[in-house]
Amino acid sequence: MTAVSDQSDALFRAMRETAAAVDRRFNAVLLQSDGLEHRLMEATRYASIGAGKRLRPLLVVGSAQLFGVDLSSAIQVGTAVECIHTYSLIHDDLPAMDDDDLRRGKATVHKAYDDATAILAGDGLQALAFELLASEETHADPRVRVELVAALSRASGFGGMVGGQAIDIAAETESELDLGAITHLQRLKTGALIGFSVEAGGILGKADPYHREALRGYAQNVGLAFQIADDLLDVEGDPESVGKATQKDEEAGKATFVSLLGVDRARAQAKYLVEQALEHIEDFGEEASLLRGVARFVITRDK
Repeated sequence: MTAVSDQSDALFRAMRETAAAVDRRFNAVLLQSDGLEHRLMEATRYASIGAGKRLRPLLVVGSAQLFGVDLSSAIQVGTAVECIHTYSLIHDDLPAMDDDDLRRGKATVHKAYDDATAILAGDGLQALAFELLASEETHADPRVRVELVAALSRASGFGGMVGGQAIDIAAETESELDLGAITHLQRLKTGALIGFSVEAGGILGKADPYHREALRGYAQNVGLAFQIADDLLDVEGDPESVGKATQKDEEAGKATFVSLLGVDRARAQAKYLVEQALEHIEDFGEEASLLRGVARFVITRDK
């Protein structure tokens, strides 16, 4: 019992430290302005600083640890992926998309400011992500920086997060989506960015193909487990705890893992996926303790 408690304490300590480091990086690059763009910068800082679990940066840190990558490089990449994630949330919440009023326990950006400012804040964060990756602060080797830019572009674009969001919108009017289609949707919308976060440590550490493949297997399973847990929270979660509206998928008539499998089977499938994820990183030994902790956390979280 003590060992489990110690592992849990280490995970939450790592989460706090990573979140604080990402906030410091955001604070340094999202400069406040006295000019006409001050409202845009204020809104972007509102969305980016002091918000969220920072799960994706934590995965970058965890995978980077496996290859002895400097923490500052991992935080730089983690901040870049958080830029993409935050921009996607800002845009998803807009009236033209999910039309949400609450995100991360506070008013969504378009509600706190306005639609146009929210769109521009998301656009700016997307551009900032690639500026961060292209910086020499990320890695001394330009080939590594180019690979990171290319990988995040794929994970964010038509074959990743954006493509998944398009399928998700179509799913609102398509009642015949089966489990395979939902799995494909979530591997793009949620899983691609999680996959980049995990693989980024291997890119930074110039890992060999064998270890890169192990990271990809872990990421694929954790990404799906994360989404199943998210679907369960939408059904069972309390909006105040979750930090956003719940039961929206059911109201919209969307097919989800929970609607297709039921609560009990969905929860069992998430646990099975985590077990598979842990098998993929067995060979990394004690250095993978943070990644193991994250995998277990994604299906026990309450927000």
